Parts: sequence; structure tokens; C-alpha cells
Amino acid sequence: EGEQPYNNVLILDHLNINHEKGRHDYVKAFYFDFLQCVPDPRKEENLEKGRKTLWANIGAHQLHLPEGKPSAQVLDGAITLVYPSLDNLVDRSKDEEIANILDDSLFHVGDVQMLEKEEGEEVKSLQVTDPWGTQFLLIQSIDVTKDKDDRGTQKNGDLSEGIALKDLTLYVPPNTNLNGIGRFYEQILGAPVLESDDDYDEAHKNNKVVISMGPKQTLTFCIHPNGKQDIRHDDMIDEPEHKQEDKPHYLSNYGPHISMYISDVRSTYQRIVDLGITYVNPRFKRRAYDIDEVVNDCMFRVIDIVDPDDEGKEVILRLEHEVRSVMKKDGSLYKSCPFVEIPEGCVI
Repeated sequence: EGEQPYNNVLILDHLNINHEKGRHDYVKAFYFDFLQCVPDPRKEENLEKGRKTLWANIGAHQLHLPEGKPSAQVLDGAITLVYPSLDNLVDRSKDEEIANILDDSLFHVGDVQMLEKEEGEEVKSLQVTDPWGTQFLLIQSIDVTKDKDDRGTQKNGDLSEGIALKDLTLYVPPNTNLNGIGRFYEQILGAPVLESDDDYDEAHKNNKVVISMGPKQTLTFCIHPNGKQDIRHDDMIDEPEHKQEDKPHYLSNYGPHISMYISDVRSTYQRIVDLGITYVNPRFKRRAYDIDEVVNDCMFRVIDIVDPDDEGKEVILRLEHEVRSVMKKDGSLYKSCPFVEIPEGCVI
């Protein structure tokens, strides 16, 4: 019930975005005290130390929050989280303790608005800015059972006040090949396009492509509402010290990345190989250079979004994807996957 079409991509499990080094106080006040995400116990040691990476869990989803070097990343887009009610968030927006910590930051909470959704339904929404400028849209669920992912949760994710990371929207410049982005997800990653409107208009409205990330979640690429041209979701740096003998050398990406679980990692990786867009990010320890390493590591990375129908294979945009297999080589469930059971149709 309440499920949209989906195929190979089963869930967008996390967004990785840097926080400002030395500002765990901001992270805790915003993500844990205000948003009421739950700190992942696997990073509890860092919470106690007051430094390094934290993971903020909300239902089956996560926000990975590593330290910047030293700056925070500001997402050129919006993160939509869904809650049973916005009342507690409105109350906490006036909490003196939270306000005192975030007072000198960009933290801002707007007024509750009515947002028109599909089929004319209206939902309560709240525009929120995080301490560094990233935009969040918090919406009130019409039906919690429809919004909740019943396949499992992240560690203690069921204790979060929020239900889910419902949509991740990334802005792109005017005249971006939105249909090509849609074809990349449909033909290469196996994620259906739910909505596409590539007709440019002066108001920049409805210029978006919406991709299914499983039964209840979406990834949206949208022309920037202000027509902004200079938009990048990558930060590529050459780090020769990471070069490995007899292996291709790639630039390290320090931009945000998204992570997703898929049902068939072998055939998906083969389509990436055939398209000529394999990628390894040297900044991470796990580096899968071929299909055997992909199967052993249960994951691969890809950063170039290319229209498979474009003979020139021009890169439309760069966004790093951490593409994970639900299943390990031995056929068991991968340890970090939030699902309780392996969904039907998964292969290795």
C-alpha cells in the first residue's frame, strides 16, 4: 500500500555531507536535539570525543556527517524529511537551549505552510535551514504507515521522531539534459522515472526529473529556482599519494555523495563498464576496480551521470553514488543494510 513503481534500486539509504570541523555542538543541536534524529551507536565513540564523523539515523535512512577540511558542505538542493507531526518541531524551534547554541549560525525555521501534493492533497510543511545553509523541507505525514519503510531500520532508527528521508532534491543549471539524467537512472541503474518535465520556462517551474529510489522514496533533479548556472555536486582533487601500482588512478571526490542498495550488483556494474564510466574514489579504503572486487566489497562507486543515448557520452553532471549490494558473496544479507530480510529478486 502506498508504494510507487521501483526496480533495481531498493532504497537511498544515506546522504554523506560534511559538517564544519570542530562544531559537534552544531551537529548535536541541529540533528539530534532539533530534528530528533538518533545518533548511530557505531559512531558513538566520536560523539563522546566531540570530533570526527557522526551518523544521524531517521527510520531506515541516515545522514552521514564527516568533518570538513575544515568547512561544512552546503547542499545545492533540499532534503525532505517526513514526520508524524510538525508540532514538536515548532516547539523546539523556540527552545532556548537549542537557540543559544545555534544563535551565531545560519539555522532558521520558517512558518508552517500548506504544501500541495499529488491528487490535490495538502500537507503541512516547514522550511528549515541547517547551521551552514543546507535547506530542509520537513513535512507532516498524512498516513504514517504509508511513509514508514517496513523493511527495516538503521540502528535505533525506529527511535527517531522522524519517519523517513522521503526525497533528496539536487539543483542543476538551466538547460540541463533532464531526460538524459532520467535515461541514466532507468537504463543503467534500473530506477524508474516517475515524473519528467524537460520543457524550459521562464518561471523554472516543473523543470525536474523524479527518480524512484524504492517503494516510498525519490531522488529529484530540478532546474535551480533562481536559474543559477554555477552548480557543482563534486569537488575533485588529485591525490597522487593514493596511486596504486597496476591500477587506474582516479581523482578523489570530496563533494557530497549518496548511497543506495540495489538488487543486482553484477549486471548493474557491467552496464557501468559498458558505458565507460567506472570510478574509484581513492579517499575511501574500499576500492573496487573490477567485478570480482565489486562482489567481494558488495559495492562500487560511480560519479559521472551520462545519457546512454548520447553517442558522445558527454557528462551531464557529477554526483558520487555509492552503489551497494543487499547480498554478500555468500548470499547472506550485507551487515549495514537496514532491511531485516533480503527482498525478493535480489541476486549476487
